[in-house]
Amino acid sequence: MVVPELRPWRAARPHVVRISQALRPRLARAAAAAKPRVARLVRAGKPQVARVTPKTWQYTAGAATAGLALAAGVVTAAGPWDSSGQRTAERDRAVALGRAGGTDHGRVPGAPAQPRPAPSAGPVLTGLGGVSTVKSAPDGKALTKTLTPLLKDPALGSRPAAAVVDVTTGRRLYGTDSDAPLTPASTTKIATAVAALSAMGADHRLTTRAALEPDTQEVVLVGGGDPTLTAREASDGSASLRLLADRTAAALAQRGIRDVTLSYDTTSYAGTQKHPIGVNPNLALVSPLMVDEGRTDDSTSGPVTRVPDPAADAARRFGDLLRSRGIKATSPGLSKATSRAKILATVDSPPLSALVERMLTNSDNDIAEALARQTAIATGHRADFAGADQAINAQLRKLGLPLKGAAFKDGSGLNRADRLTAGLLTALLAKAADPAHPELRPALTGLPVAGFTGTLTTRYTDGAAGVVRAKTGTLTGVNTLAGTVVDQDGRLLAFAFMANNTTNPAAAQTALDRAATTLASCGCR
Repeated sequence: MVVPELRPWRAARPHVVRISQALRPRLARAAAAAKPRVARLVRAGKPQVARVTPKTWQYTAGAATAGLALAAGVVTAAGPWDSSGQRTAERDRAVALGRAGGTDHGRVPGAPAQPRPAPSAGPVLTGLGGVSTVKSAPDGKALTKTLTPLLKDPALGSRPAAAVVDVTTGRRLYGTDSDAPLTPASTTKIATAVAALSAMGADHRLTTRAALEPDTQEVVLVGGGDPTLTAREASDGSASLRLLADRTAAALAQRGIRDVTLSYDTTSYAGTQKHPIGVNPNLALVSPLMVDEGRTDDSTSGPVTRVPDPAADAARRFGDLLRSRGIKATSPGLSKATSRAKILATVDSPPLSALVERMLTNSDNDIAEALARQTAIATGHRADFAGADQAINAQLRKLGLPLKGAAFKDGSGLNRADRLTAGLLTALLAKAADPAHPELRPALTGLPVAGFTGTLTTRYTDGAAGVVRAKTGTLTGVNTLAGTVVDQDGRLLAFAFMANNTTNPAAAQTALDRAATTLASCGCR
């Protein structure tokens, strides 16, 4: 699996119990209203449920928001959670709906490279607006009265921007400066995710290969843009450099070759590898060939010193692995595989859906920049920063999203020249929830769960924990938050709060969290 496991249920239990107690009145109302519908769903879904192996449902696309199960009234016991950040009861409800779609990002016994289908979130999202037990969307005037004072908090600067959208209908319920282009920081990754999924599809994989030049017996390690390629013994679902070495050594042995010249190919990307922020522990050089994101320790997320040349480091490690498998290899040099080169072996990344989820959950800048370049390649643009900007713009325009004032100078949001609007962020989230675009669902399922996963693990310790799912964005003077929430009446809302020119990051973060929590507890009628 590619998303880090949640804290053990035993450790999380007291926290979840507090959440359950805080939400008990809401759950009681929702349970009474939804009981007949849930009973029908369970009766209809029994044959399907009986045929499903529990682990098949890890990382289901049905987890568009952790709070959806609250509206259905099926999680009165408040837990436990599985490793995707999805309530077990929500997962079972998605199974009962019996819809195909989405992707299981886990491995299936007997077919390690073939993800099995999981239920789409479409029926869940549609149901929120299509059953009589769910009330209508919040009233715009009441929402304005509730949110406006919170967004006037001095910690959010002089002109914060905000938007709230009813996901079911797409109607904007609240907005203030929602069309003002602001620096978005890491909420840019939502746009990167939607563009990449739209361009390549949720099942697309990135391939790293070893090729043999028949005339020179040169082995070329060809980077395919997979930043999650790992050299660690436990690959945890990522493509393994060790496995690639195993397969390459075996293929060479079959040809009677024991002595090779080793080189590596990074030509799938163009332009500079250095991000405009320069050398920075938040990301490696943007290269199509790297292992473990060029990290110099055993970490899998967060800032850390990176190797100075990720591609050369990956090739060196590959050479060491070949030598340990009986293949004598020279020190690697930079080259390019010719059209005559014969593929010896390949390894594939997890599906794009899993890469998107890991990127959003951990705010992974290396994956974000890789997906921006891959979007450029998939759409015929030059695979550099400018080409990625053009590709992301083009893909989002095809989806009919409001792009006035938008600029995507990178895929991660580390570039201060990026510009997004609160209106665009909510439109991206609503589009990802659209049943007509199931391929975009990982842009929702990857959002961190308040109080439980990723960059929201330590936030929302009371109030909206488990109900808000959102992407954070933080740079010096920039604080943003965009995601989804289920309000008190069971309505799924998308929101975006953006603040530039902030001076106290902790106070700004608290103000944004307060606004999201208020939205979660709001009936606003």
